[in-house]
Amino acid sequence: MNAINQAILWLNDPLNWTNPGGILDRLGEHLWISFAAVLIGCLVAWPIGLWLGHTGRGGGVVVLISNVTLAIPTVALLTILPLTPLGFGQPPVILALAVFAVPPLLANAYTGVRQVDPEARDAARGMGLSGRQLLTRVELPLAVPYLATGFRTASVQVVATAALASFVNGGGLGQIISAGFGLGMSVGGGQILAGALLVALLALGIEGLLAMLERALTPRPLRRPRRSRNRRRPVTV
Repeated sequence: MNAINQAILWLNDPLNWTNPGGILDRLGEHLWISFAAVLIGCLVAWPIGLWLGHTGRGGGVVVLISNVTLAIPTVALLTILPLTPLGFGQPPVILALAVFAVPPLLANAYTGVRQVDPEARDAARGMGLSGRQLLTRVELPLAVPYLATGFRTASVQVVATAALASFVNGGGLGQIISAGFGLGMSVGGGQILAGALLVALLALGIEGLLAMLERALTPRPLRRPRRSRNRRRPVTV
């Protein structure tokens, strides 16, 4: 209970928000790291997933790449990459998080193209569309809801995991948590709890925002109908 009170007091201190290295600075670093990692993941995973889905081959490759990247612990990458020419700081963090973002982006891109109605493909080929035109004009637009789902999943995972950037001095909200541990649990317990709460709230906010975007990008006929809260009961005669 004492840690909760300390966290509330720490969050209510304006200096903890506006000082150099405060919440606003760390939030900006956290968002930048996450954005760069997801962007790199999209640039790598989407072209591969869309092309493999278009050709109808390489399903095993998608599963293999996804499993391999998921099997690599992010903490291990954050430990190894700083020993390379990348050094410490944000570059190794962004690269490690980009690897972490690839599986959902790749899998959903592949699945989105494979789920396109074969009749739509046949109709497009009947109109004389080339393979590239079929991908860009038919398959890609119909796969957008799947791409949005993969983007949302990858973004939330990256935002939540970016707190580990503090291990290699990469910045972000995780620095607040690390600084709290440096003070000890008795003094910095409230700061640790406050930092963890900020990371959780940011991840939930990104989840909600991208969920609304995903729904907006999904064609109305493909949306799941909401269950009526007030179901009509059958009338007995």
